[in-house]
Amino acid sequence: MLPSVARLSQSAVMRATSAAAVATRNGFSNSGYEATIENLKIGAHTRVMCQGTGKQGTLQMQSAMAFGTQFVGSQSERRAGQMHLDQPVVANMQEAARVLKPDATIVYVPMHGAASAFLEAIEAEIPLIVSVTEFIPFNDMAKVKAALLSQNKSRLVGPNSPGIVSPSGKCKIGIMPNQIYSSGNVGVVSRSGTLSYEAVNQLSQRGIGQTLCVGVGGDPINGTDFVDALKIFLEDDQTEAIVMIGEIGGTAEQEAAEFLKQYNMTRSKPKPVVSFIAGVTAVPERRMGHAGAFLSANGEGNALDKIAALEAAGATVARSLPQVGGLLQQEMEKAGIAPIQRK
Repeated sequence: MLPSVARLSQSAVMRATSAAAVATRNGFSNSGYEATIENLKIGAHTRVMCQGTGKQGTLQMQSAMAFGTQFVGSQSERRAGQMHLDQPVVANMQEAARVLKPDATIVYVPMHGAASAFLEAIEAEIPLIVSVTEFIPFNDMAKVKAALLSQNKSRLVGPNSPGIVSPSGKCKIGIMPNQIYSSGNVGVVSRSGTLSYEAVNQLSQRGIGQTLCVGVGGDPINGTDFVDALKIFLEDDQTEAIVMIGEIGGTAEQEAAEFLKQYNMTRSKPKPVVSFIAGVTAVPERRMGHAGAFLSANGEGNALDKIAALEAAGATVARSLPQVGGLLQQEMEKAGIAPIQRK
């Protein structure tokens, strides 16, 4: 007889969820969706709308506008026909695609309505969908992932992501603090929002600006992973070095290491990569903040394995977060790359 859900321990649920997430992610490989990686290339040209007109979303959208983001309107069935931040509010995403003509949407919708908001944006073929929402049910995200991989128009960043920002293009789609970013020649990708803020701030204080910063999010199933961001960074001539912030749980960092080994180490001049993996001292079978940051009893998803994989792929791995900026500066100097910083 199968045990009831009520009898399952939290650790057993987390183990099952983590294993299912890895299987789900690894089972989804679709060249159509892969083509949407180009949608991550945001900039001054990017027309951004938001789904939801609540207090917190409004405050974050005002911050993004202050950064320079081109805001074109909002979607809210309840407030359709009104104005929000001096731009029109439409009733649904089909109308948004037709009237607002957005290149991207930021979803400020609570967890139980977030998946429906994603699916509506996918159906409307919005090129980039960004979600900061956390605690979205696993089954909901499995359905969203299947929908994403059935098409080649829309890409999701998140959920549980701080967002994506182009300092040079003055475009911020998310909840990141404006003041830490500066334009330059380093790409940053991270599972953690807070850790990415610290890393970016270190870079900017050292006179090292950024090309593109991508928060892939800390949930087990997401729309964009490390490899997707790394593809952008390796193909971009303006991105001369890379910072990658990972954490325990899953195999995303190992997959990124294999990608770097195959496509960066084989370059005539590999781009310097500095990484940090959070959770070296994590206790097994306890979730560390994010839903995806879970170390199983048998040690799967542990930080040391991730560090070893990245070092084997030529990355320099910081043993503590405050070392990231200094290590990247050293690796750039070794490679003969001058740091660039533009305000």
